[in-house]
Amino acid sequence: MNVLSLAALLLGSSVLSAGPPPRPAPATQTVTIVVSELASTQALVKLNFYNSPEKFLKDGQMALRMFVKPEGRKELSISVELTPGEWAVALSQDLNNNDKLDKNFLGIPTEPFAFSNNVKPRFSAPNFQQCKFLVEGPGQVVTITTWNDF
Repeated sequence: MNVLSLAALLLGSSVLSAGPPPRPAPATQTVTIVVSELASTQALVKLNFYNSPEKFLKDGQMALRMFVKPEGRKELSISVELTPGEWAVALSQDLNNNDKLDKNFLGIPTEPFAFSNNVKPRFSAPNFQQCKFLVEGPGQVVTITTWNDF
């Protein structure tokens, strides 16, 4: 076997064994979540981000969770990096600082909660389709002004 054939064989086998090149991670976009009308200027605000209808509002199934302390403000502006696609956010404010969303005996929250698209549910929790927003480019702002409290 001549040197050129051997080099071609070795080069070809290394290319075949390398497999396809790794896919780059999807680029993220900065989305600004503007939350106003807070019930308390001191109580922690919890934001749960979902990017799947099947996981929406399921315990521990969020894609991303953030905690923000208002530090005396009635409005928050929160920057978050999200991959392009459909997202929804559910918020709650922990007024008594016990690290959970308190509920009454019927399971209805007794602390303020809110959703993207300012969805205001009446008889059941909203679904992903009602709350979703599309991340598709830079500079997107999602404004949440409607809090639910019963």
